[in-house]
Amino acid sequence: MKETLQYLFDHKTLGKEDAKLILRNMAEGRYNDSEMAAFISVYLMRSITVEELTGFRDALLELCTPVDLSEFNAIDVCGTGGDEKNTFNISTLTSFVVAGAGEKVAKHGNYSVSSACGSSNVLEYFGYSFSSDTARLKKEMDRYNICFLHAPLFNPAMKNVAPVRRSLRIKTFFNMLGPMVNPSNPANQLVGVFSLDVARLYHYLYQESDKQYCIIHSLDGYDEISLTGGFRALTRQTERTYMPSDMGLDRVSPREIFGGNTVEEASDVFLKILEGKGTRAQNDVVVANAAMALNCMDETRGIETCMDRARQSLVSGSALKKFKNLVSNK
Repeated sequence: MKETLQYLFDHKTLGKEDAKLILRNMAEGRYNDSEMAAFISVYLMRSITVEELTGFRDALLELCTPVDLSEFNAIDVCGTGGDEKNTFNISTLTSFVVAGAGEKVAKHGNYSVSSACGSSNVLEYFGYSFSSDTARLKKEMDRYNICFLHAPLFNPAMKNVAPVRRSLRIKTFFNMLGPMVNPSNPANQLVGVFSLDVARLYHYLYQESDKQYCIIHSLDGYDEISLTGGFRALTRQTERTYMPSDMGLDRVSPREIFGGNTVEEASDVFLKILEGKGTRAQNDVVVANAAMALNCMDETRGIETCMDRARQSLVSGSALKKFKNLVSNK
């Protein structure tokens, strides 16, 4: 690792195979915490290249335990995190709204690293037990239109890196990798990213796949549709900037989508929104993200139709029902 670090400190970049090997070595515990922290820190000071990101992604995909959910036309809804905005759990709520609208969701998630509450934190808080059992996950998809893939169960090799990430408590290139390594490799994906540079990297890599995808980035830094301003959306077919008014919605303020400082506070906000007790701003943000996910699966539907489907899922209680049934496994 010493030679690699010196190489990188000289402003050089890694090729795909070298990046892949280093990440495998990290996962296999071949480096100590200080070496891993130094390596991760390189990418806090400069942008990651396509070759490096591809190598890191390929290593994680090779190390992960895959789960076959290919019989479902599923979508994953997740973000890179690392935007340091501490919003409520928008992508997780979006997933239940999409499920409530009748689509299949293979939600990939993890505990929070740089915010108060990640998707795994909130589901665990409500009593959901994580599983890697394919039969159970398929049953959940059949019954509730959604299953949850807790990342550590499918990529146990990353346990060696987790303590270093937690100690740093800032976004790293691992944030970029999370959405790319869903072990079920769903056919569709709505992914939020924390910068336009990362959006371009994702766009380049996803164009080489056979996914239907939509990459979103709010121009004021959120890794989701925040409605605090405009956002960029990149798909295989289109690339455009939306304003809240383009979706028939009003602009909201950052304080209106704050998620709380603890898992308990975030979970309280989460449940209130599902129960129909959310504010207009909270509901609109969830509906906007869910509509974009539905539109990602079939752009011929049009965003207005997708907005109607998403709002109906939320206000009718269909999304709440999917959530309650999933966590209680009824």
